[in-house]
Amino acid sequence: MAQHITTGIKDLLADAKAEITEIDVAAARQLIDNEYALLVDIRDVRELWRDGKVPDSRHVPRGMVELWIAPDSPYHKDIFTEDRPFIFMCAGGLRSALATQIAQRMGLKPVYNLIGGFGAWRDADAPVIPHEKK
Repeated sequence: MAQHITTGIKDLLADAKAEITEIDVAAARQLIDNEYALLVDIRDVRELWRDGKVPDSRHVPRGMVELWIAPDSPYHKDIFTEDRPFIFMCAGGLRSALATQIAQRMGLKPVYNLIGGFGAWRDADAPVIPHEKK
């Protein structure tokens, strides 16, 4: 029997965007400079190798976001206990909108989604550096 998907990506994104706060590149840079915000890059590592990364950003693969945030997870990362703003970013802002929503629901705060993602960052001539393969 064929699957009958009842909720599409447009609905998921609309729900997420109704719950989260989104900011543009200028506001993100200001938060990073003035409030020690952490830019959380959830793109796949192959995207980082190909396109580069934002200096001082933290790479968190999308599949690990919940596991790295949750203090009771064996994969928890202490960086998510710090008292600072977190800005989630993917390539274009869609995956990061969903990640921002789940991070906020988990209790991380304040959290923001970068409108337009890495593409908007790069197009604004904001700093980008190569990401080396390890």
